[in-house]
Order: sequence, then C-alpha cells, then structure tokens
Amino acid sequence: MTNQDQNRDQKDQFFYPRSRYYGDFKPENLAFNANLQEFAQRVAYICGLETGGRITSEEAYQEIRQLWKQFKRSKSELLDTPKPPPPDLPEDDNSPQS
Repeated sequence: MTNQDQNRDQKDQFFYPRSRYYGDFKPENLAFNANLQEFAQRVAYICGLETGGRITSEEAYQEIRQLWKQFKRSKSELLDTPKPPPPDLPEDDNSPQS
C-alpha cells in the first residue's frame, strides 16, 4: 500500500468512522448496521451544514427525509422480508466414517 493510499484510508476513517457490530451475526444484520451508521453520519453532516448556514432548514429537512426513506426501504428489504428456508441438500456420501 502506498503512502497516498494510507493517507486516504486515514481520512476515510476520520470522516466516515465505523463502529464494531456486537449484535447477532447475520449478513442482513451486519448490512443493516452499516446502513444505520451511514444514515447517522449523513444526518450529522446535513445538520452541520444547516447550522453553519450552508443550506436552508427546508433543504436540510428534504435531504434528511430522502435519507430516511432510503433507510426505511433498506430495513424493509434486509430485516422485514421473510427469508426462504434453506435448501434440502442430500447427505454427503464422502463424509468420514467413524
């Protein structure tokens, strides 16, 4: 990894911090947690822009509302959709015999 890549990684870690996930490990839970962290990070930036006078309150509201819709959709797709049952697989004939 070059020095420039390391600097970019450090900047990304500073601007987009990620916390560890301690919950029940399933791929959909992990993905939802990542989406939740990104949502929170982006809302914080929008609030900062609005507080600093860079965007209006209405613009901030509309941006956060759009982010909320995306986040809600990701929750629905990741956590609310019933998962199909695992496939029935034949027994492994090559398993070691005891």
